[in-house]
Amino acid sequence: MIRVVVADDQALVREGLVAILESQSDIEVVADVADGYEAVKAARNLDPDIVLMDIRMPEMDGIEATRCLSDTERPRVLILTTFDLDQYVYEALKAGASGFLLKDAPRQRLIEAVRIVAAGEALLAPGITRRVIEQFLRRPPQPVQGPAPFRDLTIREREVLTLIAHGMSNSEIAEALFVSEATVKTHVAHVLAKLAVRDRVQAVVAAYEHGLVQPRS
Repeated sequence: MIRVVVADDQALVREGLVAILESQSDIEVVADVADGYEAVKAARNLDPDIVLMDIRMPEMDGIEATRCLSDTERPRVLILTTFDLDQYVYEALKAGASGFLLKDAPRQRLIEAVRIVAAGEALLAPGITRRVIEQFLRRPPQPVQGPAPFRDLTIREREVLTLIAHGMSNSEIAEALFVSEATVKTHVAHVLAKLAVRDRVQAVVAAYEHGLVQPRS
């Protein structure tokens, strides 16, 4: 059972999200709250798998709430946003979110997103996330060599990380590199371990920040 906390300051939106998620036999909404402070409190008390987190909320916004939860393996945070280029989305990802979803996404997309993030994957593939990261990282990068963890990556691991940053799934990476999907998963696991990050999104954020991956024009 996937345990979810829903955090959104708009009651109608929150109730709609709860209704959609509760319609699934494998998802349980353990709390719904109206601000970031309550989201953090619920996450720490109830140990959910996922916090579905709005960005703009009173008391404590979704970015700060995500940051408060970033030092633990659980829960993973799935950010909700109204606009696909919300100026705060990159900051939320940098704070530790595992991905984000538009509020007007179809109900099935919401359900799939919760399952994907709960399974330990990052909601990165739909090019929206990539565009946001690229938009906010158009500044002089640090040297490509980067800190020690990046120097520890093999050539193949750097290739895999670059393709992840360009929004490719494991199956697409496998096809591009002419290897099996299982081999790609192994490389991804090594990348996450060497960079000491918990998912693909955090690896990509680090790769952009240290210049290992350059934003596309």
